[in-house]
Amino acid sequence: MDIKRVLTTVIGLPIVILISIFGNKYIIDVLIAIIAILAMKEYINCVSKKAKVISWISYISVASIAFIHLFSNDAIKILPLLLPLLLLILFLHIIITNMKINFQDITYTFMGIIYILGFTLFIPLLYGYDNGNISGKILIWFTIISAWGTDIFAFIIGRKLGKTKFSKVSPNKSVEGCLAGTLGAIMLNLIFVYVLNTYFGFEISYLAITIIAFILSIIGQIGDFAASSIKRYFEIKDFSELFPGHGGMIDRIDSVMFIAPFAYFLLINFL
Repeated sequence: MDIKRVLTTVIGLPIVILISIFGNKYIIDVLIAIIAILAMKEYINCVSKKAKVISWISYISVASIAFIHLFSNDAIKILPLLLPLLLLILFLHIIITNMKINFQDITYTFMGIIYILGFTLFIPLLYGYDNGNISGKILIWFTIISAWGTDIFAFIIGRKLGKTKFSKVSPNKSVEGCLAGTLGAIMLNLIFVYVLNTYFGFEISYLAITIIAFILSIIGQIGDFAASSIKRYFEIKDFSELFPGHGGMIDRIDSVMFIAPFAYFLLINFL
């Protein structure tokens, strides 16, 4: 955890608020597709020393996010078909290229699509959800608060009180910081629920959101460690220099994207 991530949160928060309030699901679809394309480019560049990633299917896969609500309001139903279809295309690519593309290449390609598409896809799906009682425009904030709240509190407390190193995967992280991040995320989510219940007439369970925030915060930190493990394996500091001094797109969204599918499941089924 470092100050770069916190600065990204502070600077990006007003922008995210404006887009969330005044945007719609089609705008969010396109925006997340662009973010996913940039993240995929970083991933392909990262693994290029070890494998020939099949870039055309990688980019088409993440670009498809832009159309997720354009063709279907119930897009989640097609997800079970995506994995077998993707594997079919990848293995077919080995046959067509007469082994110029090999199993390692399609494995890295498959992993990249699952990592980038499989996680970011749930951001627009959650935002576009609406059951008549609570809309995705509200639910998406539990994802954002869980990720950014964890980052901020982990940085502040970890910097002052962090003494017990957590893992060699990310040496700067401490046990104290990770615990503080989770507690901070829970607190901010509870404040958000209090505002929704008190001033906007919602009846969201404080117990349910406490449990959900706890789970999402832990998952977000695993997502951060996951990105760090990839960078350590490929011996890079950041995924790119897209944001000078702040790293790449994956560096900035690693925890949010990891949280998204779990937030979708938990928030829709238990709130």
